[in-house]
Amino acid sequence: MILYDENRRFAFSDFGIEIPVRDSRSSRTFRYLADHPVLGPLRHRWHRRPGTETVSREDLLRVHTPEYVSRLFSDQLEEELLSIYELVGVDGRYNRYRPETAKFPLRGLFEQILERAGGTIACGRLALENGFCFVFGGGMHHAHAGYGSGFCPVNDIVVAVRKLQAEQRIRSAWIIDIDAHKGDGTADLTQDDPSITTLSIHMASGWPLDGDPVKADGRPSDAFVPSDIDIPIAAGEEERYLPELAKGLDQLASRSSTELAVVVSGADPYVQDELPSTHPLQLTLSQMAARDRLVYRFLQDQRIPAAYLMAGGYGERSWEVYAQFLEWVLMERFQGSEKAP
Repeated sequence: MILYDENRRFAFSDFGIEIPVRDSRSSRTFRYLADHPVLGPLRHRWHRRPGTETVSREDLLRVHTPEYVSRLFSDQLEEELLSIYELVGVDGRYNRYRPETAKFPLRGLFEQILERAGGTIACGRLALENGFCFVFGGGMHHAHAGYGSGFCPVNDIVVAVRKLQAEQRIRSAWIIDIDAHKGDGTADLTQDDPSITTLSIHMASGWPLDGDPVKADGRPSDAFVPSDIDIPIAAGEEERYLPELAKGLDQLASRSSTELAVVVSGADPYVQDELPSTHPLQLTLSQMAARDRLVYRFLQDQRIPAAYLMAGGYGERSWEVYAQFLEWVLMERFQGSEKAP
């Protein structure tokens, strides 16, 4: 099942933000699938539009501090967004931000973020029902308890898991993060939560691992709080990526069981990604396909429902990663079963 509303555009440029997240990564992927000679006529079986669910304050408070949630719902929201999306440089000038070109005020971005976080919750529910769901959005893994970071105002991943736990749909979850950047916010938020097991395979250096790893009191800095399983890949070590990921998945299966896996399926390890901070990790399109098939088959073998989130993917060619994976998954599911994917 794929969750996507082709009539609703999500583009940072509408808010004057010049971060290279293109609406085309969703729209071109969907069009590729809708025009597919086999999958197109079966669209009614694999496509669903998200509902109107948005994340509430109560949902956020299961994850984020009351002080931070209050700021998000106050006149401090714009200041928070300027910081989270790094729209003001150290010199006080705008960075990748041209408010004079915006179609909508910056505050309006937060409403869309909450809608997309609601889509993550819906994706989890549909995964539990159908075994697999991919939502065109979500994956904001850099948001910590008391602040947003790295283009992530809220951590929709942990919000969704704890919402499903509160609804008694699940007791435990795995979070498998294959985005280029470490899932630092997710690791920090869940470090004392035995019901959530985290795996992150990511660049060994660069943002967010470019600061001081230790606080003054000797504890790890927020970005360096370890996931349950961390797999750092250094620049030039791309050939290690797939075998190390396979080992990590086996380790995950050996240490815990689960009722749901959330896959933070970033396209930004792709060699064609346009965000400068992803350049230390350069996987080819075929390596990206192998990555995605490895994770999918692992979860299928374990009979674990899988909720996939788009996460990071920057520039005009990120859609290629999602399109090739979803074409393969849908063909696998239709050819292997008479049931809808």
